[in-house]
Amino acid sequence: MNAPFQNEAPGPSKTGEAETGEAKVPLAVLIAAPRGFCAGVDRAIEIVERALGRFGAPVYVRHEIVHNRFVVESLKAKGAVFVDELDQVPEGVPVVFSAHGVPKSVPAEAERREMTYLDATCPLVSKVHRQAERHLEADRHIIFIGHRGHPEAIGTYGQVPEGAMTVIETVAEVESLDFAADAPLAFLTQTTLSVDDTAQVVAALRAKYPHIVGPKAEDICYATSNRQAAVKEIAGQCELVLVIGAPNSSNSVRLVEVAERCGAKARLIQRASEIEPSWLDGVKTLGLTAGASAPEPLVLEVIERLGEWREAEVREVVTAQEQIVFKLPRQLID
Repeated sequence: MNAPFQNEAPGPSKTGEAETGEAKVPLAVLIAAPRGFCAGVDRAIEIVERALGRFGAPVYVRHEIVHNRFVVESLKAKGAVFVDELDQVPEGVPVVFSAHGVPKSVPAEAERREMTYLDATCPLVSKVHRQAERHLEADRHIIFIGHRGHPEAIGTYGQVPEGAMTVIETVAEVESLDFAADAPLAFLTQTTLSVDDTAQVVAALRAKYPHIVGPKAEDICYATSNRQAAVKEIAGQCELVLVIGAPNSSNSVRLVEVAERCGAKARLIQRASEIEPSWLDGVKTLGLTAGASAPEPLVLEVIERLGEWREAEVREVVTAQEQIVFKLPRQLID
């Protein structure tokens, strides 16, 4: 849950005057809520931290636990070691799988190597994996709407045998599909997509294959949907929207796209140090949000940075409340 903000930002933004003695120009800052960590990211980070407490350092993590450099570096400082593949993990130390999910071959290899492993896959991603298995059992070919090369897409693709799933990204790719009109088909989606873009792709799929089977509830996760809705609420009032997140964070990049479609200029940043004073030229109202893997201290850091140049008048705009908490793996429950 995001902490409420008062009307003024902390630190330098409250001074009201630049070093020259000139009064700072006011800047309205609308902070989107919900923003930042979702329940899946909270759970993944806690799994690494608890594993460090249970097993001691080092604990190895296959790939970035979540797509955020600040989080990764913080966990490294506590004793986490990030690797690309399991053959980089020494014998006798535990390994954690990232929140994005992994192909079935990864835990199979870990078991073959007799490794202790903890699966930090977001439960909402795991739900998509289970749906894929059910469609496979029903002899349906799966069309997966997602971004090729993203870890979540790779993990989902790896839940079924080669050739059982086709990955598409756009409406244009729907038009190029050549399945028979009566072919048994199902579709699933990555959890961090644009809600609006995905709706268009799904509509195109249903128009071309009216019998296609879809999920009972949308696969795009609650946090992705909520953060996009919150950006829509503020972006129309802003000349500029800053999104805190990593370039390889799908949900963060989608927030930039959402803001731009609402008519605001938008920039993706990882840290406050990336902000240039010139970005604020002509900006009276600035929007601020954070992707699902960006921690709240980075939001506070940005507000402080803005306060170095302008008299920031901060207001939080709340569009939803999030109370979801996911259970930890049994190995870490005392």
